[in-house]
Order: sequence, then structure tokens, then C-alpha cells
Amino acid sequence: MATDYDAPRRSEADELAEDSLEELKARRNENQSGVVDVDEDANAENFELPGADLSGLSGEDMTVKVVPKQADEFTCSVCFLVHHRSRLAEDNGGRLICRDCA
Repeated sequence: MATDYDAPRRSEADELAEDSLEELKARRNENQSGVVDVDEDANAENFELPGADLSGLSGEDMTVKVVPKQADEFTCSVCFLVHHRSRLAEDNGGRLICRDCA
């Protein structure tokens, strides 16, 4: 089939500009879904576990014993978490990187 390269080209924008209002409304209704998106996280916020009374923790002081980094541990230079040496994936010139970040 021969192509006339001198003829004016039509883009989708030109075609949409010439569509009638009724055709545009019909296309919009075809593309819309009748399903409502449900946010699953919103349901989880209102869900209460039985026996998990955390109301008393708001005024209570929690104490945690902080232990210094041990000789067989390293701090990941990407996530800044302290890991055991067995979790070391890369050592790029002093930049220690854990397996999770590698």
C-alpha cells in the first residue's frame, strides 16, 4: 500500500478533539470500573487483638539495656543496623554492607 507523505498527519489529539461529546461520555463510562478500591490498611487500624491491652504502656517507662557493639559485629554502611559478621556481604574499601542491602 502506498503512503502519501505529503498528506497532513493526524494525531490522537486531533481525533479526540473531533469526537462528539456523546462518544467521549460513552468512552469514559466504558473505562470506569464499578469496583470500589478498599484500603486494607484502614481495616487493620481498627482491628483489636484479644488480650493485647496496650493502654497501660502509655504512661509506663520502658527500660532497655543497651549493649555496645561486639568484636564479631559490624555496622552496615547502607542501613546502619548492627549485624553479626556472618551477615557481611561486601567490604568495599572499609564500607561494610550487609546481605540485605547488597
